[in-house]
Order: sequence, then structure tokens, then C-alpha cells
Amino acid sequence: MRLVRTEDAVGHVLCHDMTQILTGDDPGAPRFKGPRFRKGHVVTPDDVPVLLSMGKRSLYVFELEPSMVHEDDAAARMAALVAGPGTRTSGAPSEGKINVLADRDGVLLVDSARLAAVNSVDEVMVATRRGGFPVREGDLLAGTRVIPLVIAEERLAAAEAAAGGAPLLSVEPYRLRTAAVIATGSEVASGLIEDRFTPVMVEKLAAYGIETAMRATPGDERADVAAAIGEARAAGVDLVLCTGGMSVDPDDNTPGAIRAAGARVVAYGAPVLPGAMLLVGYLGGPDGREVPVLGVPGCAMYSRATVLDLVLPRIAAGVEIRRADLVALGEGGLCLGCAECAFPHCPFGR
Repeated sequence: MRLVRTEDAVGHVLCHDMTQILTGDDPGAPRFKGPRFRKGHVVTPDDVPVLLSMGKRSLYVFELEPSMVHEDDAAARMAALVAGPGTRTSGAPSEGKINVLADRDGVLLVDSARLAAVNSVDEVMVATRRGGFPVREGDLLAGTRVIPLVIAEERLAAAEAAAGGAPLLSVEPYRLRTAAVIATGSEVASGLIEDRFTPVMVEKLAAYGIETAMRATPGDERADVAAAIGEARAAGVDLVLCTGGMSVDPDDNTPGAIRAAGARVVAYGAPVLPGAMLLVGYLGGPDGREVPVLGVPGCAMYSRATVLDLVLPRIAAGVEIRRADLVALGEGGLCLGCAECAFPHCPFGR
């Protein structure tokens, strides 16, 4: 930085805040004390008389060399690395910062590996929400900026290279529209006990705009449960939920029935409590689509937040669940069982 005459400062970057004091002594004159120009402001010709009226005859400024980028211009380039489909930026930079907002309802997806690569570059930063959770239009998703007032073009280019040419964030809309809920258990099929599982599933699905188009209570026999899954797939639903029969007891046949129905099982078991017995699979059909089939553990009936709540947003958006996605849930996958559940505004799943 260097000291220059105020009249010669046009186009240069201020190194510190400039406070203006208006006493309001004249009739109708305002009273004010506060920052008139912020650190990082680029001096314009219109600013010169204001600065002189504040008693600023000379200013400390940065000189922008061709290889340096001002924080506002850098912020715009950083935001371009972040904002993908279903998102928008907050507009012009404010003090070198730009936010990224949801442009529609859906599930937030974050490329964690590329985000870490960008944040590994010195003097840049991107802070986001945790991916995999529902967001609404207008929600704040991320903020980005560079650390200094000016940054070397080379360093900014390194961040762009680390992003790999694709946005770090997207918001995927909910695409699934219909589901089947298959409540297993001979006691439910015979009417000995009320099916309390299906209403819970119906409510959870409705939160993502999914209509429960088919309900079945086939009992416990593997062949009967598999047949119900086949009927649901033939009916053309977008998702099949099988409730109950997911533990390791000898008469719990739901995992075997899902396999017997022809599903491609991604994983049976997830590092999440409650919900370790989750099964995720995909089942093809005559229409050529693979639809998700979930074996839902019993805890989903009575616990407000379980593994189902961690995977359902992505499933509702048509995002394929991989085994690696379930493995990644282990860190943060322990529900603390708070007396007053605050999910999703808590550490569970994060």
C-alpha cells in the first residue's frame, strides 16, 4: 500500500474504513457518525469531494497490479464456482462477499470432495450447508469470498481449477410422485393389531409431494411379501417401502423378500442409530425403470428422526443412493435422543 493525494486516488482500493461525522448543526441537516467508505472500496471521481469534506487530504490505498484481482471481482468468480442448477446468487458483492440461495424447493447436493479441494487453496473460502437435506426456495445455502482485499490472479485460477469446471452445489427438485407402502407382519394382516406403520410413512412421503398410491399387508411369508413388492412394481409406482421384519430374528423375512422380488440390493445395514437395519435396493420392471425399494426398520414408526429421514430427501429427488453415501452417514449418524427433538436443526446426520 502507499499514501496518495485524495485527488489521485481514483481507481485505487482503500486500505481501511473511513468514518464520516455529520453534526447536524445546520437546520434540517442530518446527524450521522459511522463508516462512509469501507475497506476495499474502489475510489470513484464522485467520492473525491466527499473525502475532502471529511478532511481526508491523502489516503492509504492498494495499487492493483495486472496480476491482482479486487475482492469484489474475486467474489463474483468464486460464486460462479458454487452456484449450480436450482440456485442463484445474492447479487452484487457486499464487502467482498456473495451468498448463494436456493432458487426452488428440493434437496441440496454438495460435492464434498471438490469443496474441500477449493477450500485447500490459500486465501479463498466457501462455506455451505450440509448436503443431503431439504431446502426451500430462498434459503441461504452458501457464502463465499476471498480473504484479502486483493488476491493474486494465479491463486484465484487455482481455486477455479480445483472446482473442476462444474458447480459445487445444486438443488434437485423432488421428482418421485407415487409410492407403495407394504406393511409386513401376520398380526397386521390378520387384524390382531392396528397398522400404525403405514400412516407414519404416508405422512413422511407427503412432505415430499409423494402420494401413497398402494397399500398392502401381505403378512410374514417371504413369498407373499415378494409378491406384494412385484404387484407394486407392476402398478408403476416410483418408490416401494417395506415396513417391519427388518431385524435379524429368524422370522423376519423382509430383506429376503426384497431380494426374491428381484431387487438389486445396494446395502443392508447403515451406520446410523436409530436405523441400522435399513435396506436400500433398486427394482427394475417392464417399463425399463429402476425404482428404489426400501426396507424400513421399525424405529421409523416411533422415532421422529431416523436413517429414513436422512436418505428420503435424496430418494424423493431421484438421486441414486450408493453404498458410499450410506457409509458417509457414520460421522454424525448417532441421534442423541434429546427430550425435545429439534431435527433437522441438530447434529443428527451432519
